Amino acid sequence: MQTKKITFNSDRGEKLSGLLDFPTGSPRAFALFAHCFTCSKNIKAAGNISKSLTDAGIAVLRFDFTGLGQSEGDFADTNFSSNVADLLSATGYLEAEYQAPTILIGHSLGGTAVLQAAPQVASAVAVATIGSPSDPLHVRHLFDGAASELQTRGEAEVNLGGRPFRIKRQFLDDLEQHDLPGKIGRLRKSLLIMHAPLDDVVEIDNASTLFVAARHPKSFVSLDTADHLLSREADSRYAGSVLAAWVLRYLPQVDETAPLRGNTDEVVARTFIDGFRTDVIAGAHALVADEPLDVGGTNLGPSPYELLSAALASCTSMTLKMYAARKNLDLSAVTVSVRHGKIHAEDCSDCESKGGKIDEFQRELTIDGNLDATERARLVEIADKCPVHRTLHSEIKVRTRLTKDV
Repeated sequence: MQTKKITFNSDRGEKLSGLLDFPTGSPRAFALFAHCFTCSKNIKAAGNISKSLTDAGIAVLRFDFTGLGQSEGDFADTNFSSNVADLLSATGYLEAEYQAPTILIGHSLGGTAVLQAAPQVASAVAVATIGSPSDPLHVRHLFDGAASELQTRGEAEVNLGGRPFRIKRQFLDDLEQHDLPGKIGRLRKSLLIMHAPLDDVVEIDNASTLFVAARHPKSFVSLDTADHLLSREADSRYAGSVLAAWVLRYLPQVDETAPLRGNTDEVVARTFIDGFRTDVIAGAHALVADEPLDVGGTNLGPSPYELLSAALASCTSMTLKMYAARKNLDLSAVTVSVRHGKIHAEDCSDCESKGGKIDEFQRELTIDGNLDATERARLVEIADKCPVHRTLHSEIKVRTRLTKDV
């Protein structure tokens, strides 16, 4: 699973922080995951469920609602309606930057918000909830101790999950505005309800209410002895594996592409027609190459020139390490920074070419260790002797042929 940090704007202009988890190879579909009340995108259960989905070829966006985690905004100014709006903003981000979500998943109150938002997400064909209330009003009891203060002052500080949060009366007022059972009856999307019978935060009766309100196709899966937060790793992994198996039934069938393989002495790259994302096999190692967003890529991996710069940087640092070991130099670490660019040949005083543009690699060494000036200067000279450096300076032939097995 490869994870990319992203940000997008809420409908009120605040920056929302998210993690976009990608499978190896091109995603079959995109899923949107909504976390539990006052949780964050980094909750362990969300990560484990996302891993199961990426293993099945599905990319997953999980993000922090306004005022939580690393997202901007004041939690006190949020409510259930704003959570639904944040989900729709996340949907818009995926549609604009990648692909509209086919799957909506929500944990606890996040699942309730997903059910509320789902009718407005035309691209979604499957919706799943995990330990979710059948009514947003379910969370109202969490504020019973602050009821009088909320009435008199309009706001109060409450303890939720061991952490203090400031809420305003508008939060409770907003909960009254939603007719979730009616929404579920008109959902017209495949629904999976997962719930633990021993859940002491959101009772199992909530799952029964959701199931009865929904129309087919609908499914229920018991999470046995799991707690509300799926805090045991085995429980969240089980939920993820069941979810992945269930949702594949509702995705378009795709032609199975033969896995990318290569011999130990070659590097193999494969790019599909729908983008620049490229799967790479280098010996026994799987890599991803891509192009930046501003040139039409999805920025899921380094560009080809970044990979070339990485080869020069890593070869240089390895070469210096080997030289220092052979000469018994007190070298503790070496860091190599490489930047690639193109310059006009006429601006290069030590270049053979006199016209057009040439490639330029700027290499910077940071040498840590108890070394004198002479030893450091010698290491700079040795950097030019790294094999990749020599290859870049020598005559190179690239011979191309078409394979017969087309």
